[in-house]
Amino acid sequence: VATSQPRLVLVFSGKRKSGKDYVTDLIHERLGPEVCCVLRLSGPLKQQYAQEHALDLDQLLGPGPYKERYRADMIRWGESRRRQDPGFFCCLATRGARQPVWVVSDARRSSDLQWFRSEFPRQTQTVRVRSSENTRRQRGWSFTAGVDDAESECGLDSGVDFDWILTNEADAPSLEEQLRPILRLAVQAADNQ
Repeated sequence: VATSQPRLVLVFSGKRKSGKDYVTDLIHERLGPEVCCVLRLSGPLKQQYAQEHALDLDQLLGPGPYKERYRADMIRWGESRRRQDPGFFCCLATRGARQPVWVVSDARRSSDLQWFRSEFPRQTQTVRVRSSENTRRQRGWSFTAGVDDAESECGLDSGVDFDWILTNEADAPSLEEQLRPILRLAVQAADNQ
């Protein structure tokens, strides 16, 4: 299945348990599957890793302890793959995407942003989802050495001018309110096909 040119590419990043999946699922729900697809860079990574290491892909894709057991090794393996080809997982993730709006739910390093900006320079907008450590802890996060201090978690912490920053906290403006201009942009992009 060929990939069509997107009208808008929203590339999301944020720390573990910041709510990236929640926010990107919300956008997908609002725009609908004909207009919007959610692309997960970790999906092809996990698929390839599971294949090469004879592991259960469904459990690697889930939120449970199985994924956590392999996370650090999977990160090392993914880094090695990226050194060979920085766009490897981005290419796999976009294969077959045909909707006018692409939502990339989990960019983790500057090479991810660079790939989308070079492949789709006019269409790419970057979005950072922020949550405090306290809020992330309430959602089940706890610091894991080799994971939370690795590039896959810290690669976009500084030196990036994001187009949009969303604060996913109880005392922040509602996500609906914060998402309004992004959704408006997505609808305009889809309507201009």
